[in-house]
Amino acid sequence: MGAGPRGRGPMKKEDKAQHRINERIRGVDEVRLVGDNVEAGVLPFRQALKIAEEQELDLVEISPTAVPPVCRIIDYQKFLYQQKKKQKEIKAKASKVVLKEIRFGPQTDDHDYAFKLKHAKSFLEEGCKVKAYVFFKGRSILFKEQGEVLLLRFANDLEDLCKVEQLPQLEGKRMIIMLAPKKKIEK
Repeated sequence: MGAGPRGRGPMKKEDKAQHRINERIRGVDEVRLVGDNVEAGVLPFRQALKIAEEQELDLVEISPTAVPPVCRIIDYQKFLYQQKKKQKEIKAKASKVVLKEIRFGPQTDDHDYAFKLKHAKSFLEEGCKVKAYVFFKGRSILFKEQGEVLLLRFANDLEDLCKVEQLPQLEGKRMIIMLAPKKKIEK
């Protein structure tokens, strides 16, 4: 492994793949120089490299396919740091889907149903997905029609807040329905 930009420690693999810098820019006689504190224009490669060294910065190839290649004089480590920071911000802003579960029995009474419906409404308003299921114990599997009716009623009561992603489906001893929040219309 060779030395990194301006001889600061070893060069990392990711650095090599992203941009060519300083002496690693090969096979070019002239470069188009851009950046802060420099006069933009086409210069011989050696002269551009000398300007970068005088400013104690790096000559970084930004657009290698252009004729002549476009290079910028910047602090390469700072440039990489800022790129990583931007990627982190983008990742943090990406929405994470949270799945909340609500469990019913095949003969859930009205009070319990209303209580669970209230919770489901708050989950959907927060933007969480809801997985509602009826759990059949022992011989209660005989009441699977009741379970399906219960889940369809549940989805119907929440239709203004959600859309049904998966209709009631029996998986083993559970009958599951998946509900996703409707997208809020921004005004």
